[in-house]
Amino acid sequence: MPPVVIDVAKAEDLRDVVHRTVQALVEGKLIALPTETVYGLAASACCPEAIERLAAAKGRAPDAPFALAIKGADEAEDYSPRLGPLARRLARRCWPGPVTLVIEADQQGLLGQLPESARKYVCPNGTVGLRAPANRVVQDVLRMLAGPIALTSANLSGQPDATRASEVVEAVGDKVALVLDDGPAHYGQASSVAMVSGTGLRVLREGVVGEATLQRLARYLVVMVCTGNTCRSPMAEGLMRRALAKRLGCGDDELEEHGVVVASAGLAAATGSPPSPETVTLMAEQGIDLGAHAAQQLTDQLARHADTMVTMTRGHRQAIVDHWPAAAPRTKLLIDSGDVADPIGGPLEVYRRCAEQIAAGVDRHADQIATELKGA
Repeated sequence: MPPVVIDVAKAEDLRDVVHRTVQALVEGKLIALPTETVYGLAASACCPEAIERLAAAKGRAPDAPFALAIKGADEAEDYSPRLGPLARRLARRCWPGPVTLVIEADQQGLLGQLPESARKYVCPNGTVGLRAPANRVVQDVLRMLAGPIALTSANLSGQPDATRASEVVEAVGDKVALVLDDGPAHYGQASSVAMVSGTGLRVLREGVVGEATLQRLARYLVVMVCTGNTCRSPMAEGLMRRALAKRLGCGDDELEEHGVVVASAGLAAATGSPPSPETVTLMAEQGIDLGAHAAQQLTDQLARHADTMVTMTRGHRQAIVDHWPAAAPRTKLLIDSGDVADPIGGPLEVYRRCAEQIAAGVDRHADQIATELKGA
């Protein structure tokens, strides 16, 4: 019989749509969900019979695994407790979004609690693909469902991806109970698939996000933070870049090729402001050119993407933690024993003492970051 098709945009109560979808999944039914990439066929990963039906509907062999749709980066370690820093970094930066991360199938996590007959379809090769779709309805469904969703594109194997609900109905309509129609898929292209291991990142399928972008997102990001981003944090940025380059055995301008980006920002920066003349002079004495520096605000994206944020004062750190609580473990004080005072308006000698204080703090953090990078 044909599936029930719900037009999400015309639904009187979106909560009712979510409840109906969750109920269908709990009952072991197959449904078609919208994502930002293409439409997907979905089944509860906790229901072995549903997974079997999903494989039959797709026409797929057990050794071609389904992805697991989860809520987001915070949930990834629940499924793989030994998730490495690179995988955590990419999950934090890419999710929710059009990227599937293939990681080691760690049976010590929630993955090991899935039925064995279901695991053979999601991790038959010792790895599992995790995905956090950026679609509001799917996110609401995942928040209400006890367990992940087994997800695959809503087409028969070898056929074009479905980017509209009508294409889903035409391709597999007699195999699903429910189709959520949320209009044309935003990207109309499959997700990018990247395998992440201790040896780095390998792109298995270049989809919405290109390989060059994924490689850039994989880099370790250090952000030095002060108030205006014209004195202390620009000096800290230049000194941190120099310190990390020395520890990694490369030139300052080669850090990105070694997988590291160093930046700076201010909590109350006037965007585009140049560094103070004293800052430029002091750093030039050490061969560090800050002439092109332009102040920037610490944004949501910078705070979310940063692997380490180093603040000049305790007040800076507290302000970051208050605004972005999830960033607390990644936000460090430059000097544990106290604050680095703002030299703005003072003579060059005040700036010099400030730079010496910053350099001492930078060395300590650079040691820690270099150790982390070499052990990743």
